[in-house]
Amino acid sequence: MPHSSFSVIHPTAIIDSSAQIGSDVHIGPYCIIGPDVVIGDGCWLQHHVTIMGPSKIGKGNKFYAYGSIGQQTQDLKYKAEPTWLEVGDNNTFREFCSVHRATSPDDKTIIGSHNNFLSYVHIAHDCIVGDHVIFSNNGTLAGHVVVEDHVIIGGLTAVHQFCRIGTRSITGGCSKVTQDIPPFCTADGNPARARGLNIVGLQRAGFSRDQIRALRNAFRKIYRSGLNNAQAVEELRAGELSPEAAAFVDFVAATKRGIIPGGKSAADEEE
Repeated sequence: MPHSSFSVIHPTAIIDSSAQIGSDVHIGPYCIIGPDVVIGDGCWLQHHVTIMGPSKIGKGNKFYAYGSIGQQTQDLKYKAEPTWLEVGDNNTFREFCSVHRATSPDDKTIIGSHNNFLSYVHIAHDCIVGDHVIFSNNGTLAGHVVVEDHVIIGGLTAVHQFCRIGTRSITGGCSKVTQDIPPFCTADGNPARARGLNIVGLQRAGFSRDQIRALRNAFRKIYRSGLNNAQAVEELRAGELSPEAAAFVDFVAATKRGIIPGGKSAADEEE
């Protein structure tokens, strides 16, 4: 078990001899580190944290009590092959989070950097999660879900297999997501519907009025014009698109599961 003398490892921790522990790592009471686990510099494991492998954990990650990271997939197709999990840097996993490795030895579950996963979050096999994402308590991903950068997943949101969640979108609490959520949108409901743009999130991120206006026009064309998605995409691409609107349109054009349907926003209800 290679590790730096500057690391602090509690005597009750159980660490496999093949695990590689970086420098300045804190491993608290009753943690279990399995075979083929690599833990980067500056990570912190509070207590009763389990990390199984093959898993590669980057630098500066924090794991709170009773987290279960890198366990084998729950996919019934799994035949006990070595499969993989990769985690980036400076993520926080609060109490009872679970993250599973991929199903196929050719694939990986991948989590980026600077993410905040609150208690009881579950990330299933073969998911890809970007950077600067927030999952509220009990946010749950089924297998093969892609979550892009700067997404906020509301508490108790459940996402169906193979869905994509576009950048800077946000889901309301208790949402049931069964299709793709386009970038920059607010989604809410059971099943989830697109309620409008994530205006507050865009403003906080420094988007200009012109950028938001361009996104609003694209959103209205897709969701309010009465055209089907292919027709709306064609009309939008025939005009000049801002980079953000182009990303929105490209996401819609590439969907395989379809995008979530539209629904009334709070402003619509007031009208």
